[in-house]
Amino acid sequence: MNVDRMQQLVTQMRALAAQAAAAPQWPAGGPGAAPAAGGADFAATLKSALGEVNAQLMQADKLQAQFSSGRGDVSLSDVMLATQKASLSFQAALQVRNKLVSAYQDIMNIQA
Repeated sequence: MNVDRMQQLVTQMRALAAQAAAAPQWPAGGPGAAPAAGGADFAATLKSALGEVNAQLMQADKLQAQFSSGRGDVSLSDVMLATQKASLSFQAALQVRNKLVSAYQDIMNIQA
């Protein structure tokens, strides 16, 4: 079992948790203002995040296929870490989607 890789993953997860816990940085003018020139808009950020989730899922599938075919350079721990990382990313994306749907429904109820 490769302990170094698991420690790297834990360190990466802690860094991401600290980044997520940081206060949101709004553009000048508050949360409703348009992004500053050169800033990323919401759609581009969401598309990028979904692309990363897709890449992680594809990498996990690739490692699973390589391990199943008997390649000696792919260990079970690598496969399990990649699978769990992809699963967590997918679950996070699913929760974001649920929040977006909920917000959309709330807005539509206000207008009615």
